[in-house]
Amino acid sequence: MAIIITDECINCGACEPECPNNAIYEGADAWRYSDGTALLGDATLAGGKKVNADAINEPVEEDYYFIVADKCTECMGFHQEPQCAAVCPVDCCVPDENIVETEEFLLEKKKILHKE
Repeated sequence: MAIIITDECINCGACEPECPNNAIYEGADAWRYSDGTALLGDATLAGGKKVNADAINEPVEEDYYFIVADKCTECMGFHQEPQCAAVCPVDCCVPDENIVETEEFLLEKKKILHKE
C-alpha cells in the first residue's frame, strides 16, 4: 500500500526529509515527478502510467503535508519500514487501504524512479 498523511497532521515537517523518493510535500506545494528522482521529460511509471516528469502538478492537499502515491515506495529497497511513519510524532502517516501494492510492484517503482 502507498502511505497517506491524514488530516491529523500537525505540519511539523519531520516526514519530508526522510522520504528517499521525495514523495512528500508541504500542503499547497506544487510538485513534479522529477523532484528527487531520476525521471526527466516524458516517462512511464510502474504500471504503465505515462507522465511528463517535469510538469508542475497541483497539490494533493492544501492544508497539511501530503504524499504523492505514484512516488511512494513505502521505503522498500531503502529501509525496513516507511520512514515517514517512523518519525511522525502523531502517527498520521498510515497505509492507504485504497492503494494496495505488492512488494514486487514497490521495488519496480523504486527501480523506475531512480533508473536502476
